[in-house]
Amino acid sequence: MTTELPSTPPAVRRIPSVRTQHGDTVTDEYAWLADRDNPETIAHLEAENAWTDHATAHLVPLQNTIFEEIKRRTQETDLSVPSRKGGFWYYTRTVEGSQYAIHCRVPVRAGETDPPVTDDGAPLTGEQVLLDGNALAEGKDFFALGTFDVSPDGRFLAYSVDFAGDERFTLKVKDLETGEVLPDEVPDTSYGTAWSADAGTLFYLTVDDAWRPHRVWRHTVGEPAAQDVIVYEEPDERFWVSVHLSRSEKFIIIDVHSKMTSEVRVVDAQAPTAEPAVIAERRQGVEYSVEHHGHRFLILHNDGAEDFALAYTSVDNPGDWVELIGHEPGTRLEGVDAFSRHIVVSLRRDGLTGLRVIADGSTDSYDMKFPEPLYSVGLAANPEYDVKTVRISYTSMVTPDSVYDVDLVTQAMTLRKRRPVLGGYDPLEYEQFREWAVADDGTRVPISIVARKGTPRNGTAPLLLYGYGSYESSIDPYFSIARLSLLDRGVVFAIAHIRGGGELGRRWYEDGRLLAKKNTFTDFVACARVLVRNSWTAADRLVARGASAGGLLVGAVANLAPEAFAGIVAQVPFVDPLNTILDPSLPLTVTEWEEWGNPLESADVYAYMKSYSPYENVAALRYPAILAVSSLNDTRVLYHEPTKWIARLREVAPGGSYLLKTEMGAGHGGPSGRYDAWKEEAFVTAWTLDVMGLS
Repeated sequence: MTTELPSTPPAVRRIPSVRTQHGDTVTDEYAWLADRDNPETIAHLEAENAWTDHATAHLVPLQNTIFEEIKRRTQETDLSVPSRKGGFWYYTRTVEGSQYAIHCRVPVRAGETDPPVTDDGAPLTGEQVLLDGNALAEGKDFFALGTFDVSPDGRFLAYSVDFAGDERFTLKVKDLETGEVLPDEVPDTSYGTAWSADAGTLFYLTVDDAWRPHRVWRHTVGEPAAQDVIVYEEPDERFWVSVHLSRSEKFIIIDVHSKMTSEVRVVDAQAPTAEPAVIAERRQGVEYSVEHHGHRFLILHNDGAEDFALAYTSVDNPGDWVELIGHEPGTRLEGVDAFSRHIVVSLRRDGLTGLRVIADGSTDSYDMKFPEPLYSVGLAANPEYDVKTVRISYTSMVTPDSVYDVDLVTQAMTLRKRRPVLGGYDPLEYEQFREWAVADDGTRVPISIVARKGTPRNGTAPLLLYGYGSYESSIDPYFSIARLSLLDRGVVFAIAHIRGGGELGRRWYEDGRLLAKKNTFTDFVACARVLVRNSWTAADRLVARGASAGGLLVGAVANLAPEAFAGIVAQVPFVDPLNTILDPSLPLTVTEWEEWGNPLESADVYAYMKSYSPYENVAALRYPAILAVSSLNDTRVLYHEPTKWIARLREVAPGGSYLLKTEMGAGHGGPSGRYDAWKEEAFVTAWTLDVMGLS
């Protein structure tokens, strides 16, 4: 029996709802779609999915082909490079046909210094399976792991699971010696845990009604959760709380942070019931983080240092900060990791990431060197404190994800693994480039580009332009197996490193948020236009893609410059930002006011957000083809934002091609299993190729 697909897009009831703020009255006919408990809402989402199935039915063979391409290029049975912690090597492996990773360990053999490996991804000799995601997910439509934290003595595993996609996890404890899952179970927890030194106490987080992690709890292993004690509670709704154990395993670190301000507390891991000690009282606009290093705490901060500086203070009596690395405008210090004899600083300069090594007791330092003009590098898993080598991850637009061990003294790099790309992938058959666009105010905006060699530079090649541009998050050059299905069909792929991200330092972020947010959108349009002007592509074969805040980006540029694009892919898109940020009862809203502004209190912020909100500014324009992808259980960008946006596009600008696909059992990240994720990527890629005329 087959289900008959619809021949027209679903109709949407229009129920006027009035919003009045700062003397401005707005009617929202689709506000009712925010009620997910209304059967009519679910019926509408299902009708939209049916219409999308109908409208893309001709692409099913191409979707299947692309899915098989991704699958064929991926080594499905594979093993991560094991990381040493204590007396074990820890790793994950995947098995062909299975959706999720298996978490394992093997004992370190006498005299063993290099991680054990297998060429075929088979289990290592002596393997102990700690957690099998496939077994946990059996019978579930969704599965995500929140925390995975082995106690310092290697005996217990704290882990948490989410079967809905709403990022509310159930915390459990497993005895790795007996294999028993203990009765210690706590519902509605958030990411992050920390063990005491003796593994008898576990610290964890819970969230408030707005999904904000706000409480740190102390749990005694083996005791009922009802006896757990609140260690710290943050009442200010702008602030999030996180908790972790320092690499040295000496301190539990409680980090309290908003978008602009930080405060850190520490608890001696050997005295878990002690009162948390404040490193430095919060001051509005001052951000800092803490890393333990011997007799001192390292402090990465922006106090009088826009791009951050590194200092230290005494462990015994935290107070004044002594400078270790002074502020250097244009070199953004992003993180510090302490090891027994070295410090590694993560930084970015000239739009590229980097790593700087400082020997303990010395001011001498060196920056690691890499051969490619475009790349991304960062520290990988380094759970051990007393080491002379560190593990780093490296990738570029043409180099698959690579893992190196670096000798901190000799600087020698040992390649431990490069992600296999099956089917004869040759990086020399592809090229990466850096272009620059000039924004409306004269700012130069970098663009990273990759294409297969021989792709014409005469304006005939299709191009996919990706962007984000919010929260100081950088979209650095990266490799993608799925992207090869585009490149090998003659598509150019580009990343627009627009303001609002962090690619060029803190100022780059500041110039793309609050009342400067429109720079994010005009930067992206400038990137699109320079790519056309320099003959990389033409507007009728250029597709824009963005997710979450990047969905806001592509939704805004659809209103701003619809003629510049042939298509728009908006995934879990934040396209109704004003209505969301006006409602403090919604998840995450209050914490977002320092990113977007508070339109409840400020008429200027209200007017500014209204002027760029994609939903508020839909007009009778000739829009590019639009595909919106959403998730019903998303707690970060609620499903109704793209649902309302598509409805208004059809109402105000009829005649365009507007599709909505809602995952009915997933969260912000989409489908949780790797094969399901590949199928969604194949769907989006096939739609993109169709808009480009390549289907």
